[in-house]
Amino acid sequence: MSTLRINKSTIAVKIWFDTTKMFLLLEDGRELSVPIDWFPILREATEEQKNSWRFIGNGEGIHWEDLDEDILVENLL
Repeated sequence: MSTLRINKSTIAVKIWFDTTKMFLLLEDGRELSVPIDWFPILREATEEQKNSWRFIGNGEGIHWEDLDEDILVENLL
């Protein structure tokens, strides 16, 4: 009997928002959504501020310079 092994990634390749959630697309194809309420700084940020992010660690984390906020993808899983 063979075992199917699924390689899971903690690397984000895309991020987007709606009014209540932040969405991440991981390099293995999974999509993750998390409530903005988990992050008071992002909850209170303007759309422009929320969308002014950059990946850090080749996608292991997300950084918002203007908000002084960092989130590690691994901590969202």
